[in-house]
Amino acid sequence: MKKILLFLVCLLFGAGMAQAGPGDTTWVQANHVNLDYYNNFDTTVAFPDGSKTYRKIYMIFTLGQYNCPSGSQYCHQWDYTVQNYLMTRTGDTVELGRFITPFATSGWSRFGNSWQQPYVFDVTDFYPLLKDTAGVRIHYSGYSGGFTADVKFAFIEGTPDREVTGIAPLYDFSHSYGDSSAPINNYFPTKTETAPAGTQSATLKYIVTGHGNDDNGCCEFAAHAYDVNVNGSSIAHHLLWRDDCGLNDLYPQGGTWVFNRGNWCPGALVRPIYHNIPNVAAGTQYDINIQFENYSASSNFGSYTSNAIVFYYGGMNKSLDASLEDIIAPTNNPEHYRANPSGDIPQILVHNSGSTTITGIDFSYGIADSSVHSYSWQGTLAPLADTLISLPALSEITNMSIRELSGPHQFNVSITGVNGQTDEDSTNNTLSSTFNVAPLWPGDLILTLKTSNFMLHDDGSITLSNPDQKWAITDVNSNYIVARDNTASDTKYVDTVALPAAGMYKLTISSPGGAGLHWWAFDQYSQLHSGYFTAAKMDGTKIPMRNYAYSGTPHDDFGTEYVLYFTVAAPGTSAVNEIGLSNNLSIYPNPARDFIHVTFSNPSAQAVTIELFNILGQKVYQTSTQNTALNISTKGLANGIYTMRLINEGINALSTHKIVIRK
Repeated sequence: MKKILLFLVCLLFGAGMAQAGPGDTTWVQANHVNLDYYNNFDTTVAFPDGSKTYRKIYMIFTLGQYNCPSGSQYCHQWDYTVQNYLMTRTGDTVELGRFITPFATSGWSRFGNSWQQPYVFDVTDFYPLLKDTAGVRIHYSGYSGGFTADVKFAFIEGTPDREVTGIAPLYDFSHSYGDSSAPINNYFPTKTETAPAGTQSATLKYIVTGHGNDDNGCCEFAAHAYDVNVNGSSIAHHLLWRDDCGLNDLYPQGGTWVFNRGNWCPGALVRPIYHNIPNVAAGTQYDINIQFENYSASSNFGSYTSNAIVFYYGGMNKSLDASLEDIIAPTNNPEHYRANPSGDIPQILVHNSGSTTITGIDFSYGIADSSVHSYSWQGTLAPLADTLISLPALSEITNMSIRELSGPHQFNVSITGVNGQTDEDSTNNTLSSTFNVAPLWPGDLILTLKTSNFMLHDDGSITLSNPDQKWAITDVNSNYIVARDNTASDTKYVDTVALPAAGMYKLTISSPGGAGLHWWAFDQYSQLHSGYFTAAKMDGTKIPMRNYAYSGTPHDDFGTEYVLYFTVAAPGTSAVNEIGLSNNLSIYPNPARDFIHVTFSNPSAQAVTIELFNILGQKVYQTSTQNTALNISTKGLANGIYTMRLINEGINALSTHKIVIRK
């Protein structure tokens, strides 16, 4: 019920424990504090007494910001580690979850005094410890203030996937890596564990992040591997690296947020790594440890911050049960900021909460106060696995966008059957989200792309090279409409686009290096030329693009990829698609002597017309072909400058090029 939880968080700020009826949610308020400097921020919490069962337990950490005293350095503008611990009366201390604060620098459009970001942690497996009175600690590693913290727990009544029979903390420390005088593996001593009564399986949960830098960038900006060893043999080998920081949903930020890192990204949750431990049942005794690969550095050692816990589980509590876990689109949830406002295809995350493999799920879904639609998904979903499901398009979303009914609106989805039968647990079958629709754009557009002249690499290095920056417009099913790709470095492209029909479209701008088109950090180097992108109407009026501004001006700081859905009410009529055939276009030799070889893409089933005009405008050659490669003889043509036109009426595309013939 993640989406419902996030909605309730907005309603329940400042509340203490709120008791609800059977099958509902009990809220528990924990920390509510300003994080003003490196410290532990502790509070005492009265959790439920353990007399009820809970299907899910979430910890919601809402991060915000406040203004530091005048003269403060780095106020809410640095990437600091935040660890959240539970401390029980019996002495257990376990890390519930970890995230990294964003570079919430003042002036970036995403941040301000009212800014908040929820971090949602599934802590259901900690239920044996989340009872009665306990301490909750925020360990904040920041050397400046500016962030606010509000922590709440949501206990949702019901039956969990399986019972937790035991929790065994293994390691919790931060230590340097690469120091031969104090190897990190010395701090991972072998632990002998015995599975408690009722156990049928066991899983190691490992939260680990790399920090600091030696001469090789370790451990923040270098990837290293570790092994999980059980009874002396490796059961898992894992490379510690996060390669999607440039796709962060919390963007744009200040600082170096676009760089990939050692298993974390600024402003994002740290994803726990799970390793199933084989052949563990009640009474099983085994040895376990973690060992990092051999590595040596000379000085300035980086470090890894590690927390490892083994969870022991009983059998599955349900046989046939599908659970709705999340709505990816449409939603206003900031966790899915990049994908929204979305197109008209809803996307949902579904979990198999039973012991039976799921091969079919029946759904009902739609917009509140509108028609209810049905869909039957077919596939294979193993027990305890998740899958992302795209539902058939909702024309209501497109129509609301064309009518400029921005919202917010409500989307509802329910599971109505599993494997042709009644779902065993109905309490996890329904989700709702609030959302705004995509903007309305004209059918005729002027799209301007200025490429940069450099490539940013994972290790932070920069090379002067072709960054292959590009844009594409597709329909919501990713079917090609028109695109500008195969671009040159440091080049401006101005293209007019006529969209072929009314409906929903998707604009994608890509920058493979991960630094967008214009990242602030490169402005200080005169040899580095940044780029930009604009969309405009045919009269030149700029079209606003969601989250595409810095202090009110285009900044193009989107990381690896920018996605914008939009609708048009009528097809374009005044523009000509100059680039519909330019993808993979090759014309050589130029100058030509005896022939011209032409290759191009043809996304249409219709023939392409190729025409050649001399300098007087006289047509000297014409052919129509469905082939995408041909030779044109120039033996009968005089020396001079010619114009070649490629026309594809199937996609309203025209491409014009200058050719020199010299014999």
